[in-house]
Amino acid sequence: MSSAPTTSQQSIARDFDPVHALAVRFCQAAADVVRTLRETNPDIDESLTDPTNIDPVITATKRPELGDFQSNIAMPLGKRVGMNPRELAQRIVEALDVGDLAEPLSAESIAGPGFINMRLRTDALASLLGALDTPALGIETPTEQQTVVVDLFGVNLAKQMHVGHLRATVIGDTLARVFERLGHKVIRQNHAGDWGLPIAMVTARLKSEAEAGRLDPDTISLDDLDRLYRQAQQDCAGDRFGLAAARKWDMGPKIIAELEAQVGGAEESLAHAKSTLIKLQSGDADITAYWQKIYNVTMGEGLAVCKRLHTKITDEATAGESTYRNELADVVDDLVQKGVAEESDGALVVRLKDVGIEEPCLIRKSDGGFLYATTDIAAIRRRVQRLGADEVVYCIDARQSLHMRQVFAVSEKAGYTIKPGAPDGEHAILQHAAFGTVLGEDNRPFKSRSGENVNLAALLAEAVERAQATVASKSPDMPTDERATVAEAIGIAAIKYADLSSDRVRDYVFSFDRMLAFEGNTGPYLLYALVRIRSIFRKLAERGYDVSASAIHAAPFAVEHPKEKALALQILGYPASVRNVAKYAEPHRLCNHVYELASAFASFFDACSVLNAETDAQRQSRMRLCDLTARVLADALDTLGLPTVERM
Repeated sequence: MSSAPTTSQQSIARDFDPVHALAVRFCQAAADVVRTLRETNPDIDESLTDPTNIDPVITATKRPELGDFQSNIAMPLGKRVGMNPRELAQRIVEALDVGDLAEPLSAESIAGPGFINMRLRTDALASLLGALDTPALGIETPTEQQTVVVDLFGVNLAKQMHVGHLRATVIGDTLARVFERLGHKVIRQNHAGDWGLPIAMVTARLKSEAEAGRLDPDTISLDDLDRLYRQAQQDCAGDRFGLAAARKWDMGPKIIAELEAQVGGAEESLAHAKSTLIKLQSGDADITAYWQKIYNVTMGEGLAVCKRLHTKITDEATAGESTYRNELADVVDDLVQKGVAEESDGALVVRLKDVGIEEPCLIRKSDGGFLYATTDIAAIRRRVQRLGADEVVYCIDARQSLHMRQVFAVSEKAGYTIKPGAPDGEHAILQHAAFGTVLGEDNRPFKSRSGENVNLAALLAEAVERAQATVASKSPDMPTDERATVAEAIGIAAIKYADLSSDRVRDYVFSFDRMLAFEGNTGPYLLYALVRIRSIFRKLAERGYDVSASAIHAAPFAVEHPKEKALALQILGYPASVRNVAKYAEPHRLCNHVYELASAFASFFDACSVLNAETDAQRQSRMRLCDLTARVLADALDTLGLPTVERM
């Protein structure tokens, strides 16, 4: 909602990517040329004197003899300023200063209708690689550390984690890791669904089963609770519409009596659940003890899944709905006192048409009950006012977009997003990192054969089992314990990467065959790429070469071969790629970059021998290039939250 810069933009970072640096200079030169043209033709759009309004359109050339990259900036800009593109290209070339990055530009650099061709200087690439080759890998500590709260996971009590939780968990944890990698303070928040009438229903059911001797609360499993949850929902439902229809159509006394008994039982169960909720809210020791059992079992199994998924989510991250229960009345009273909320048919709502949202946000029902929106508004207030958040990122299903827009708007209207002590009433940034649905191979929501949500723990187990079979066939001599470790890493990396590499706002198709493949843009391919690089150094050591860090870093970079140049460009683009993930809350940007890096290394490895280099200097340079590639790749995989192995 806020127009403030994102946290990733609030620190000045060096631009190691020469192509991006050239793009910035092209835009500045073009803006300067437009400014000069406006002196004689003021009708030219003044906005074009701002470099950020110009697209340099830099792409790799299809004819290497002309250069490495070309810009067609002069063609679209020429139309807008009424100038021949070739003539405009010449003016831009004259205004450009690229000598430290590319070979000098001249009239010969202009081709066709106005393409500007550039060839990067190899010594410039070598110098940039040397500058990036530090422990930080070009990602500097921010001048001012920000606090970022990431809302993720969001498990519900008494319910198994299903495939839908995968996205909220892995996307959220990866975004948290990215902000941490950029040097910011990150607070993970698991906004667990642990309060309200549905939880009271299952609590009442558990108490009833335990008192009847049918269940031992001390040994219950999440499967038991999941079953109780479904039973409690059925008990409290009742077929009221069916009863009304039976009476209307006079379907006979037996059917009507059965439906009356069912509805009566449902009303009794619902009344009992409401009574249980009141006791829970008042702190009844007996009811609270049963609730705590449900909480412990659910969170225990949920956090075990998070651990297996190689996330940093712990019990300390949990701040469920129950933790806000004593703040809801105060939030509502505050919204009323500030004139933000108003009464409507006995309920309290916040009207949001003034910010472009037609539907009002309901914050208290006519019976006095609070809603999810009330809790979410209280959470925003706490996260900004008490936790000191500069930015709050919500990893929540795209189907909740309207809800998130509403609670963001209400929170801003109430002033809950104004950062304590911030100058000029600066607001914290609220961002909904919405994600799409996981689909089956039939392009429908991913379900089990029985039509139910797919159990996430079972899904992970199957991925690892499939990976185990693959490892056994590829490496039959690998020791059993190592094979298990490798299969675990491959299976988990495959599932996580398939999710993260998909544009989060889009649905994606879940396919074990695709995600476990060792070719293409997959987790196993990236793990293998890192293993492959590390094996090079083992072979070098076996041949007697010094592969110590000091020896590797003593050699200067020499970027001579086209494949070396292509690999260097991918390495140099890494810091900006990480920053862009934070800027847009899109992990797939880093996934795409890492895949391009791994692919560039594969091409380099095939074309540029390290073991059999032509000279010692060439070998040492390539060793350092391999080492830097491995470190960037390992850092990226860790930032994505993917486990790695030494060999496969």
